[in-house]
Order: sequence, then C-alpha cells, then structure tokens
Amino acid sequence: MNPLRLISKLGIWTHLGVIFMIELFKSSFAVAWAVMNPALKLNPAILVVPLDLKSDIHIATLANLVSLTPGTTSLHVSQDRKMLYVHALDGTNPDAVISGIKTTFESILLKSEA
Repeated sequence: MNPLRLISKLGIWTHLGVIFMIELFKSSFAVAWAVMNPALKLNPAILVVPLDLKSDIHIATLANLVSLTPGTTSLHVSQDRKMLYVHALDGTNPDAVISGIKTTFESILLKSEA
C-alpha cells in the first residue's frame, strides 16, 4: 500500500475516533439530562437513515457507531443496503437526528471508502 494512502486512511480513522468521542460525550449528557428530568417530553421514534455507504464493513461500522452512541440504537439494515433503521430516544426532530448521523459518522466513513 502506498505510504501516503496509509497515512491518509490513518488520519480519516483518527478523525472518526475523535468525532465519536465528542458525540459520545454530547449524547451521554443528553441522555443523563433526560433521565434526571422526567417532565421532559421525549418522543421515541424509529427513523430511516438513507445510506450512501456501499461496503458491508463501512455500513457495519456506521451501525455500530450509532448503537454505541447513547440515545440511539441501530435496528436493521435493509436487504438492498440502502437504508439503516435506527431507534432514537428523542425523535421530535427526525431530520436533525438523520442529518446528525449522516454529517458526522457517515461523511467520514465515505472518505475512507474512496
């Protein structure tokens, strides 16, 4: 493998790790806040996240990152591998949840797929 490509891939995966840690902290705080405030109105929902990823390993990585982030759980990947079904603790704004998954984790995984 080309050393520059290896360094680039390492940078992408490091970036993904940093973003995951940030999201882990933010979502842990949000879930703890929801637990401590029972009057807070949550709207649990199952959301469909359209996938741009093509490889099985990248789709599996995305699904695991979503499940490891408190407040969300990956439920299923469609047979054609174009949709990821996600349970969100608060689906009041489903577009924000879907956009968050796509702009954080998926966008970085797309770079590593190239």
